Amino acid sequence: MLGLMQQRELLISSFLDYAEAYHPRVEVVSRLRDGTLHRIGWGGIADRARRLAQALQRLGIRRGARVATLAWNTHRHLELFFGVTGSGIVLHTVNPRLFPEQLRYIIDHAENGVVFFDVEFAGLVADLAPHLPTVHTYVALGVRDELPDLALPNLLAYEDLLAAEDGDFAWPMFDENSASSLCYTSGTTGNPKGVLYSHRSTVLHTFSLMAVDTMAISARETLLPCAPLFHVNCWGIPYAAAGTGAKLVLPGSRLDGESLWELLRDEGVTFAAAVPTVWLTLFAWMERQADLNPGALKLRRVLSGGTAVPRVVIDTLRDRFGATLLQAWGMTELSPLGTVGNLLPRHDALDEEARTALRLKQGRTIYGIELRVVDEAGRPLPRDGTSVGLIQARGPWVLSGYFKGDGGQAVDADGWFGTGDVGTLDADGFLTITDRAKDVVKSGGEWISSIELENLAVGHPAVQEAAVIAARHARWQERPLLLVTCKEGRSVTKAELLAFLAPKVAKWWLPDDVICVDAMPHTATGKVQKARLRSEYADWLERG
Repeated sequence: MLGLMQQRELLISSFLDYAEAYHPRVEVVSRLRDGTLHRIGWGGIADRARRLAQALQRLGIRRGARVATLAWNTHRHLELFFGVTGSGIVLHTVNPRLFPEQLRYIIDHAENGVVFFDVEFAGLVADLAPHLPTVHTYVALGVRDELPDLALPNLLAYEDLLAAEDGDFAWPMFDENSASSLCYTSGTTGNPKGVLYSHRSTVLHTFSLMAVDTMAISARETLLPCAPLFHVNCWGIPYAAAGTGAKLVLPGSRLDGESLWELLRDEGVTFAAAVPTVWLTLFAWMERQADLNPGALKLRRVLSGGTAVPRVVIDTLRDRFGATLLQAWGMTELSPLGTVGNLLPRHDALDEEARTALRLKQGRTIYGIELRVVDEAGRPLPRDGTSVGLIQARGPWVLSGYFKGDGGQAVDADGWFGTGDVGTLDADGFLTITDRAKDVVKSGGEWISSIELENLAVGHPAVQEAAVIAARHARWQERPLLLVTCKEGRSVTKAELLAFLAPKVAKWWLPDDVICVDAMPHTATGKVQKARLRSEYADWLERG
């Protein structure tokens, strides 16, 4: 027997309809290229998104076609999030920080017909264009006066496209399992692979972001997502903002300490989301200022993910800002959310040190995601918080395969996806990532967590960034090697760092050497490029 309930398709356009109907004057604030702030209500965003949909029709873009963006976090990029997907077209957000050969590969692989781009990427687009045979139209995200002098086929101005339409457009209804957006993995090994989200998976993922035990995004919040819109759809925050009518503050390309401080202070931000590097950059800027009072801000909750959060970030946000950090874990293949570090009621009775220990974990499994730990033979391990193994996931917003079948079979017969992370799960669903499978240090058969060593090292007052790699060792096969960069005007010696770490870890975990470097190599998503470090330093201990 089936239930007698209405069957309405779960479509991304429904979020914008809600925002326009009930929160039309709530602001979307974005910092533009010249540093000024642009303000528009959700009603205005909805009108412009409909005009965009009409323009896409006029350009002959059909449902299922892919449209690419090379853009920062601004209102125009946000309009594309809704105007493209609401039309049944697939939004392909491209990471402009990727290497040129990767950009050429993924734009061609996705078979994009149109590329929307911020004017500051004009030079990059001009270099790419001769190598993009499927692209027939380029749209600069600005007014005609800002159009660069480029020899691009069918170069249009975004504002001209919108001005030619009247916004009298109704979002079409179609199968909720239709593709909505396309994101590519960072491609640290081999070519990037595409993850193709559906409207259904995106809506369900967004519902999760609104849940109290996840991000608790609501109409009461002022959201500052520093995670790029091109990075896994900005963790889904733009959709949740529309679906609740929250105020949204978009920082553009400016993630320096001063610019972020101004937005936090002047826009009354209550909830911010960023990778740890952004917070460390802000803290470093604050150290050079006088008379700042972070406690006077309205910031109360901070979501951080992408890489393990160092303790110094948790402590600083709590002690100086009065804000709680929620560590999250996920990946492109999970849309991206898998865990969020909300504590349970019984944890309220714990002292601050014990609560911080829980927040240092990668979060607690959220409804909609199943996680498990397995050994190398694929046998499930107990959720005891100590059994270390490979992390697998499945759920309604976990991929079933990569775009065009790349990479072969992505999940096993039971739908489990191997994340490539190594860690533990406890009975409450708290996840602790000890390493990426390819990054773990295995010394004499025992695993050493590079992540834990890195987080501890960053707690030293002179250290800005840290990376631990496995270096070859004649006796132990591998030993940890610590590389660090220092804060501006600061320095640290090997002896000082080892003395700082010694009380905090087992003696056999201590790195065999410490190297101070001027800068770390980073991937396009801002993570330390450990493969490159291993290539350069794997034989460091053997060099003598």
